[in-house]
Amino acid sequence: MKAWVLHNIGDCRREDVAEPVPAAGEVLVEVGAAGICGSDIPRIYRTGAHVHPLIPGHEFSGVVVKAADAQREWLHRRVGVFPLIPCHDCGPCRSRQYEMCRHYDYLGSRRDGGFAEYVAVPADNLIALPDTVSFAEGAMMEPMAVAVHAMRRAALTKADRIVVCGLGTIGLLLVMFLKEAGMEHIFVVGNKAFQRQAAARLGVPADCYCDAGGDVQGWIAERTGGAGADVFFECVGKQETVSLSVDGTAPGGRIVLVGNPASDMTLERDRYWKILRSQLSVTGTWNTTFTHEPDDDWHYVRKRLQERRIDPAALITHTFPPEEAGYGFALMRDKTEEYGKVMIIFS
Repeated sequence: MKAWVLHNIGDCRREDVAEPVPAAGEVLVEVGAAGICGSDIPRIYRTGAHVHPLIPGHEFSGVVVKAADAQREWLHRRVGVFPLIPCHDCGPCRSRQYEMCRHYDYLGSRRDGGFAEYVAVPADNLIALPDTVSFAEGAMMEPMAVAVHAMRRAALTKADRIVVCGLGTIGLLLVMFLKEAGMEHIFVVGNKAFQRQAAARLGVPADCYCDAGGDVQGWIAERTGGAGADVFFECVGKQETVSLSVDGTAPGGRIVLVGNPASDMTLERDRYWKILRSQLSVTGTWNTTFTHEPDDDWHYVRKRLQERRIDPAALITHTFPPEEAGYGFALMRDKTEEYGKVMIIFS
């Protein structure tokens, strides 16, 4: 088969490789679409992966084309894929909190993933796609579930004044789900014309959008009667926006740290004092819940996709056939033009 193989930092090539052979408990998925995640770019160009060679790609969907008798129910079914492979033995796994597994494997970063024609996937990591959900939408289930997981960590009420800082794919999907959940006071902070336009298409009024280059703290204060946000989602992962999350949150408010860290962080004494004296709650969020129960993050997403209550495809700005995916990697690395979700379409 053809696959994009990361041999070392900066050395990712599309080449012929052996088709994977599913192990016990696994199936073979023919990839229909794969999203390029922001985390794939540093993995390819700056940090490398946990192992080399590696086929990257953890946001993908497809159809099961091979399955052993024990997994026969999945054969020929269209599926989305939960990329984290838990150990099922550590403390969090025994509590079915698989996203916090201490010894997890991971498709696309620790073992071969979705930038290939075929992927071997544990059957336990599959979720059936409704016929009305496209492969591109199915490939977006992973970042959608990440946004849902962050939202649910905040224990929101409709009275909350909510700030979403950072409007990459996760931030915009978070806004989408907040709107769908009926949240009435959403304020967003972005830094690109595309992000402003995308927020507007999601129903965010112009006066509820702030450019990150301005006085964001003053803007938040102005719109919250001087109090600050009741809930602040930090979706950037930089020192200045983490600091802003503390400065811009109301007494008794909640901060949800969503963005992957782009650098080391420091906590200044005055901000530490604000956390104490304003009794702020600061929570982290990572990955998603996938337990095969109707109330896990992935089933929450699938239900809304099936009912057409959300439209993640509206965030897709670029599509490439697999042989041209390198242009997508370079576009995201060099930021030669504005982009939302960049998608590789296999079929």
